[in-house]
Amino acid sequence: MNKVILSITLISMGLIISCGGGDTTAPNAAETAVTEAPKADPKGIGAITSVTLTDPMEQSMIASGKAIYEMKCSACHKLDGMRVVGPGFSGITNRRRPEWVMNMITNTEVMLEKDPAAQALLEECLMRMPNQNLSTGDARDVLEFMRKNDEDTAGKKDGAVNS
Repeated sequence: MNKVILSITLISMGLIISCGGGDTTAPNAAETAVTEAPKADPKGIGAITSVTLTDPMEQSMIASGKAIYEMKCSACHKLDGMRVVGPGFSGITNRRRPEWVMNMITNTEVMLEKDPAAQALLEECLMRMPNQNLSTGDARDVLEFMRKNDEDTAGKKDGAVNS
C-alpha cells in the first residue's frame, strides 16, 4: 500500500512540476513590460527641424525644384497620385509636414530605417528610395515645387503643416 501511495505522490508531483504549478514566483518587470513602438515624429528624422514656407510661393524655387524633379525624381515619382516605383507626388504636402519631406529627401537611409511612415512606404512600394545626394537648398526647392504641384493637382497645399 505504501508503494502505491508513494507512486501516486511522485506521479502527482511530476505532473505539477511539468505543468508549471511548482513555480509560484511572479515574473519580473522586464519580462512583463510591454514594449511600445516608437511614436512617429511628424517632422521625420534628420537635420531639418523647421521650414519657413513662402506665401506666395517662390517662383525661382519652383523652377529649380522642377528641374531637379525632372532630372532625379521623375523616373520613379509621377506628379499625380499614381504609384510607379515610388508613390505619386499629388497631395504630399497635405499628408506630410515640410520637414518630413525634406528629411526624406536629404536623410533617406535613416528615414527608411527608423521612421514608421517611411517604412510603411517602403513596405508598400517594395523598393528603397536611393539617396540622390541633394543639398538642403535643393530639397527646399523640390519641396516648393511639390507645394505648387499640390496646389495644381490637389487644389490645396500645406494641409499637413500643423499636423
